[in-house]
Amino acid sequence: MKGPLFYSKILLFGEYGIIKDSKGLSIPYNFYNGALKIDGNTSAEALQSNASLQKFVTYLEQLQTEQPDLVQFQLELLKTDVANGMYFDSSIPQGYGVGSSGALVAAIYDKYALNKITILENLTREKLLVLKTIFSQMESFFHGKSSGLDPLNSYLSIPILINSKDHIEATGIPSQSAEGKGAVFLLDSGIVGETAPMVNIFMENLKDQGFRNMLKNQFVKYTDACVENFLGGDFKSLFANTKQLSKVVLNNFKPMIPEQFHGVWQKGIETDDYYLKLCGSGGGGYILGFTQDLEKAQNALKDYKLEVVYQF
Repeated sequence: MKGPLFYSKILLFGEYGIIKDSKGLSIPYNFYNGALKIDGNTSAEALQSNASLQKFVTYLEQLQTEQPDLVQFQLELLKTDVANGMYFDSSIPQGYGVGSSGALVAAIYDKYALNKITILENLTREKLLVLKTIFSQMESFFHGKSSGLDPLNSYLSIPILINSKDHIEATGIPSQSAEGKGAVFLLDSGIVGETAPMVNIFMENLKDQGFRNMLKNQFVKYTDACVENFLGGDFKSLFANTKQLSKVVLNNFKPMIPEQFHGVWQKGIETDDYYLKLCGSGGGGYILGFTQDLEKAQNALKDYKLEVVYQF
């Protein structure tokens, strides 16, 4: 057995902000993917994945008992498949902010949920919210608190615009241009990030009035502007606002930026060769970069591994 492929995702804008109702924009990233498999594989990764799935099944059983109206699964079939060695075969790096658990959640829902909402039907705002709620509850098993956006993106494989917690919609993004000098790229920090501790630091910081003010008056303001600029194809304003956002993050989210990247981050702001921002919860994994001139950014960051996500 081999299930369909589910892709990784990138939250271009909105990390942390969406917890406080900023806009967000999430796009599928087809470079990485994963699928459920039963093929007798006994590698360490397959066995580890299978063990994790066993715990996940127990959690889903509990979820179904506690919230029977939310979601029902073909639990017996799922248990049998897991007992037969099913695992999630994935190229999505874990702890890198590109949605490894989201793709797994999407794959399980796709194969085992009863009365599931499918991508083929008319996706109303209500249906998207129901899916997001289900995925949020399912993915909480991995992170403690999940917005449900990663699995939603992985499941639908279309860009999703988050207007607020209760208002999300499928969206189109400006088409790519292979000749374009402007680019969004991933910078590999070489460190695995842990989501839960980073979210905890953020939640602690929220108790501080000054931090909350900064979030509302600067972080959310620039995040919203970036989303609007990007969707509207207004790249001149996009870079101006991304630069401001990059500064706000460097000044207020230091624990989420691996220490050896503080200087690199600052240098981008000073030279305008590139601007960096968090990809996911930070603390390691990928860092997201924006540049008006890809060649310049590649030269400036030649000591690091860059992956281009989007060119315009």
